[in-house]
Amino acid sequence: MKKILMVCLGNICRSPMAEGIVREEFSHSGIDVQIDSAGTAAYHVGESADHRAQFELAKHGIDISKERAQKFVAAHFDEYDYIFAMDQSNYNDILRLSKNESQRAKVDMLMNLVASGENISVPDPYYGGDEGFRHVYKMIKSAAEVLVENFSGSHS
Repeated sequence: MKKILMVCLGNICRSPMAEGIVREEFSHSGIDVQIDSAGTAAYHVGESADHRAQFELAKHGIDISKERAQKFVAAHFDEYDYIFAMDQSNYNDILRLSKNESQRAKVDMLMNLVASGENISVPDPYYGGDEGFRHVYKMIKSAAEVLVENFSGSHS
């Protein structure tokens, strides 16, 4: 089974949203993968996802209430097959912990699934209003659909 890790800064907004959305998309496809999330900073370790992230996903039938924030650590390179960063800063922080090219090859920006090589960031909705969480949902959903499509074509 392939394992995918979604990474943002605090692991309470974007990456738990991505974990929930991607898990839901794979669930509908019947492809068995393991999805998790982490943050590059330890600000919120052990906390649940931001209530606004939970609310936005609940509107789409996705429950992330049981997810708990964890910090990204170098051992994650050995545990996961794919590591997706939400923005350039997260991407750089992840790569700083890598030891070799094999580990670096597992890391990409999430939105490169939709716009290859453009390194578009998923904006942090933490300081914004509900519209920011709606926008992030739409962005991640589009990337999740491409990810499942990619797996469907190569992992049947």
